[in-house]
Amino acid sequence: MADMLDWTGASLENLDMAAFEARADEMAARLVEETGAGRLPFLSMPYAAALKEDLAQLKDFIKAFDHMLLLGIGGSALGARALQQAFFPQQGQPGHSGPCLWIADNVDAYALEAYLAKLPPEKTVVVTVSKSGGTIETVGQYFILKEWMHRRLGDAWSEHMLLVTDEKQGFLRAEAGKYGITTLPVPDNLGGRYSVLSAVGLIPALFLGMDIDALMAGAQEVATPLADPKLTGEELAAHGSFQLAAWGAALLEKGFDEMIFFAYIPLWAKFGDWFAQLWAESLGKEGRGSQPIPAVGVTDQHSVNQMFMDGLRNKACLFLTCPSLPAGPKFPMDLPDQFAYVRGRDFGDLLQAEALGTRMALSDSGVPLVELLMGDDGPRQAGKLIALLGAATIMTGWLMGINPLDQPAVELGKRLAKARMNADGLTEEKASLNAFLTADRDMREF
Repeated sequence: MADMLDWTGASLENLDMAAFEARADEMAARLVEETGAGRLPFLSMPYAAALKEDLAQLKDFIKAFDHMLLLGIGGSALGARALQQAFFPQQGQPGHSGPCLWIADNVDAYALEAYLAKLPPEKTVVVTVSKSGGTIETVGQYFILKEWMHRRLGDAWSEHMLLVTDEKQGFLRAEAGKYGITTLPVPDNLGGRYSVLSAVGLIPALFLGMDIDALMAGAQEVATPLADPKLTGEELAAHGSFQLAAWGAALLEKGFDEMIFFAYIPLWAKFGDWFAQLWAESLGKEGRGSQPIPAVGVTDQHSVNQMFMDGLRNKACLFLTCPSLPAGPKFPMDLPDQFAYVRGRDFGDLLQAEALGTRMALSDSGVPLVELLMGDDGPRQAGKLIALLGAATIMTGWLMGINPLDQPAVELGKRLAKARMNADGLTEEKASLNAFLTADRDMREF
């Protein structure tokens, strides 16, 4: 079965899609300009051939380790975690004895101390991912792991390190040159939330034995037409990513300012978290945007689905399904009469039935819904999904008239955190921080 977008429940009759669809020529011209100038490597992937060679040369190095500790945050970790759960679920299952990927994606002293206490340094490679080389949450962990490795392994510490950072500049690039640490680059103009199909996500995928060639091929199947220097508006109008972008922009005009990502492929649930950063950080600008809500089927039928069905009518939904998931064991035949309807049925039938029921109920409740119907749950399909949603997000931003590639508001919080740690400079931030900390507080015991 082919991968499909089912628009049956998208409420197209209630949305002014035509105004955005009419801008296909404009969007095609912009894609040609931006990809031609190298500003959208997520779509054009000019780095792909060199990256495949680098990964081939790196394979024996990383396969020599039993553990990989990935230091990264946001886009430097969310894609890797999604791929890990989707294609290497055995690490979280009983009896696992193969390679283990650990992701340190927060300022979490409990977790970091556990890694230091329990990971065998001689069998561990530490991968630090920061494009700028200055992300303090990540580089701060690198400092601690560097000291730990040096203390336990002596001069061999650098042989257990791998840096993924800017090719030419930044602190981590300087560290690589100083200590001879193996590195792979993050391509120019490739923001973290768009970087999963670079070394950022593919190094941990390679370590776990995933089919990264299929993953990349799937992504290129979707993205390559969008990077064609001869792309026309007619061709773009027929592309699923543009159709989703026009839908997303039209939804916002009608007040649908929340986007549910409902995953009924259980192992793909973490793609919801990946999508949440992609959608929120790209489109939440200038007092506008659409709040992403990751949800997992069937788990969230028993929690937040009440709000989806019967709450404020401001929600739309991307509904992820795959009819060809494993059947699983069969239900026993000797069940009580009240459960007779599942006697002898495959356990997997229940998931498909729940997905159908929820999709119909959401539509009946007035939630505009597009079903992302995957023909398979393999890596090629995951690559297609990543490219589809990334491209749709970029074009939704353009149709809104905002820049989907920056994140200005996020930077303020980072500067204030650095001011709190008394970093040099940041005069205005330190003044704001002092005013905040010395103001009267309304404190109440509970």
